[in-house]
Amino acid sequence: MKIKFLSFLLGAAVLFCAQAGESGTRYAADALQPFVESGELPGAVSILVNGDVQETVCVGWANVEKKIPMALDKMFMECSQTKGFCGVTVAMLVEEGKISLDDPVSKYLPEFGKLMIRDRKAPKDAPSVPAKNVLTIRMVMNHTGGFPFETPTKTKLGWNRVPLRDTAKEAAACCIEFEPGTKVRYSNTGIDIGAAVVEVVTGKPWEVFLKERVLDPLGMKDTTFNPTDEQLSRTISLYDVKAGEKAKFRAFNKWMPLPHNGPQVHPSAGAGLWTTANDQLKFYKMLMNYGKGENGVRILKEETVKKLLATSTRPAGLGNYSLGLSASPNGTYLGHGGAWHTSCSVDCKNKRIRLWVVQYTGKRPFPWVTAWNAAAGKFFSAKTDGGSDAYTGRIGDRNDAR
Repeated sequence: MKIKFLSFLLGAAVLFCAQAGESGTRYAADALQPFVESGELPGAVSILVNGDVQETVCVGWANVEKKIPMALDKMFMECSQTKGFCGVTVAMLVEEGKISLDDPVSKYLPEFGKLMIRDRKAPKDAPSVPAKNVLTIRMVMNHTGGFPFETPTKTKLGWNRVPLRDTAKEAAACCIEFEPGTKVRYSNTGIDIGAAVVEVVTGKPWEVFLKERVLDPLGMKDTTFNPTDEQLSRTISLYDVKAGEKAKFRAFNKWMPLPHNGPQVHPSAGAGLWTTANDQLKFYKMLMNYGKGENGVRILKEETVKKLLATSTRPAGLGNYSLGLSASPNGTYLGHGGAWHTSCSVDCKNKRIRLWVVQYTGKRPFPWVTAWNAAAGKFFSAKTDGGSDAYTGRIGDRNDAR
């Protein structure tokens, strides 16, 4: 990939990364540059795809203090966008007839054979009661299983400090919060349970199966749960941001504690992958093309993507969500976001992608998001597509997942 040109405006870097099919437009750059110059927005990667036309912009800094420009090969934490990768591996096994979404989880993980329910809003002395509904793979993958956001151990240690099977065992030993399949509770735990099922069925660690069947075939060489020292040397730094104030550097967040690599780091299917904008785009273009990578490699059948990933698997009235991905009712839209405010939405029908790479914490609303949405609207020469509503993974004790 060649850099078209690099300019420095008032001390802020704007990098236009040209490749085949580039639109030559700078809608996102013009919209975001004022926020970089004010110091509110450290840096961002914006990639907008409309059929065969693409606008790719890297604005600002991967590290403000060291004046390292944002670039497509910089590593960042996907956080909850990891869920979509788990969804793809589950969809593979369904496609191959090895599992059904309505299989009881206990068929593969016997510890889930007897579940107890205790409403987290109930009085402390309220008794728990046995669950009547059978917990299925479908439920753990679409956040209707009744599990909390994280297990107690992961809440204490972080997303990447507990092996998947240990997380599943701890989740089975704790009370769930409602009858499976009847409500929504956004939960990393449920996705981890789904990955544990994949491990049992394939006989391989989930991260190995993911690498062999998804990452390597798509050429995603920088996507990993345990980045090397070299990869960590080109990370996008994390910042605390607030509208109207300069961004403040943050060494780490408790959910992804230091060190970021080594034997103490374990895969988390709910949140844990590191990647680059280059790699992430390959994954979402595969989804946009209904299972076929840009390199021509087919990962999933077209109907699998349409019916399992881009179509909601939740009961009516519980919002639209499929297997680790926000989805539409009709198989045309999917996407997800991450805790550090990354996001990607895919409009399969119109072949559109809106990919946003940043690494910051803070509370909405952020003024540059409105500006970016407007820029995307200009790029698509029409009203911003439905992807602007992509679900961003929530942290903590919240139940407003859609």
